[in-house]
Amino acid sequence: MLETVLADAAENLYPARMQMALSLGWHIVFSCFGMAFPLIVVFTEWRAHRRGNPDLLELAHTWAKAMGVLFAAGAVSGTLLSFEMGILWPGLMEPFGEVFGFPFVLEGYAFFVEAIFVGIYLFGWNRMSARAHMLSALPMIVSGLAGAFFVIAANAWMNNPTGFSLDATGRVVDADPVGAMFGPSTWPQFVHMTLAAYMVAGFSIASVYAIGMLRGRRDRYHRFGLMIPLTVAAIATPIQIGVGDWIANVVAENQPVKLAAMEGLYRTQAAAPLSLGGIYIDDELRWSLEVPWGLSLLVTHDPNGVVIGLDSVAPELRPPVNVVHLAYNTMVGIGSALLLLALWLAWTWWRHHRMPASPWFLRAVAVSGAAAVLAMEAGWVTTEVGRQPFIVYGVLRTADAVNPAPGLYLGFYAVVVIYIGLTVLTVYVLRRLARSHSTPAPQDVEELSLR
Repeated sequence: MLETVLADAAENLYPARMQMALSLGWHIVFSCFGMAFPLIVVFTEWRAHRRGNPDLLELAHTWAKAMGVLFAAGAVSGTLLSFEMGILWPGLMEPFGEVFGFPFVLEGYAFFVEAIFVGIYLFGWNRMSARAHMLSALPMIVSGLAGAFFVIAANAWMNNPTGFSLDATGRVVDADPVGAMFGPSTWPQFVHMTLAAYMVAGFSIASVYAIGMLRGRRDRYHRFGLMIPLTVAAIATPIQIGVGDWIANVVAENQPVKLAAMEGLYRTQAAAPLSLGGIYIDDELRWSLEVPWGLSLLVTHDPNGVVIGLDSVAPELRPPVNVVHLAYNTMVGIGSALLLLALWLAWTWWRHHRMPASPWFLRAVAVSGAAAVLAMEAGWVTTEVGRQPFIVYGVLRTADAVNPAPGLYLGFYAVVVIYIGLTVLTVYVLRRLARSHSTPAPQDVEELSLR
């Protein structure tokens, strides 16, 4: 009987992980907009009233409707995730629910507050004074960030579990849910994710208007639609680079094997180089570009500092190195490219008080949204896969937490269908909203005048 349960659990591990990866990967994009979009919308509305600018006011109104659509889609995926945690991972929730379940309770309250004030803000257009309408958005902004904090606190606990003890039989004792929320990874992950949210939202929104401008729509509406979110993302990007150093040091101190996988470092060594690119084969990182002493300097702030390698643990306790290393390099590479884009904008604005006139700038902005999303997804792959084979780092293996009940593949297929449907529906509605303000391009105007 026990052998049958163990066999079912082993068979279920892959579909459970794929279902969770799909759900998290889909939901996190909408979470970014939930965290960052409200502040961008309210800032635009405030500028519109302050300057008496109808284009800015129309832009804010359009964005508010898009924000409502994205919030609704995110609410569906968030609800699915809450069920999946219990259904797919009972081996995690049963022993440790009392330790890290508290943030999920608080996230539920934050979600309800956010939903209420999203409704008030959307239906308050032209029904409230401008000041009252903008003030009604403040609880929406705060609760959106609070909800993200509580979810990230739970994930940070899984990376660095604190707030409990284990007795001689392995049972959880002395649970401290509040202490568990504020482990060593909580604040670095939250700040890192918040900045990523502003980058994803800012670059993604700007990319829509960059495409419109490349098609000839150069009116003030499109210029504002590009410059406001792009400026937000450009401000967040260099700060994110600095936060990356902070979180790398936290990972080095608390999850050294994850850092070793990120860098493809097999041997524990002093004066460790920083490796860019490469493929990990037979305990060796091949074809990489190495920066001498770079990793030691980054992690220990000493060029001769010792960095722990993958050889510090048994092979079965190491994460899949190539997945983690390539995901980490993807995140860093795209982040560096977005930093160059932000510097290009800042330099031109400082010199000429306008955005760059080159069409290559608009082309770069047009792809920056998809690039920011890819970088953010790669960062989460680094975080989650780098923790493997543990679901609670150093305490509980993922294989021991999965549901042994048969039929998990069916759940995975159902979730795939649901997310395909949600994606199609969301894109369709957003495209309809975009067409509600469609300024003709110059060539279209010329054609219409000839008819």
